[in-house]
Amino acid sequence: MSNMKAELLLHERRLLSKNAFAELIVWRLPAPKPGSRHRYKYRLALIVDGHCILRYDNETGKGDHRHFAGKESPYPFSSAEKLLKDFWNDVDNWRY
Repeated sequence: MSNMKAELLLHERRLLSKNAFAELIVWRLPAPKPGSRHRYKYRLALIVDGHCILRYDNETGKGDHRHFAGKESPYPFSSAEKLLKDFWNDVDNWRY
C-alpha cells in the first residue's frame, strides 16, 4: 500500500479583465479517479461577470469533460500540458 498523498500542482486565479478571471486547479492523485485513466484531478474555469463560461473538469464518475455554451462534451485527456494548452486556446478563442 502506497503512502503517496494527493499533491497540489497548480492553484492559480488569473485576472483577465475587470470582469473576467480564470481559475486553474490541478492535483496529482495517488491513483486514478473513477471515470479517469490518469492520476490528475482538475478544474479549469473561465468566469465572466460571475458566470462560468467555460470549464474543464473530471468530476468523479463522469470522467474528463468540458462545459461550454451550456453544453457538456467529453474531453480526450492526453496530458496535463495539453489540457492547459486546450483550455487557454478556448479562452483566447472566446475572447476574440
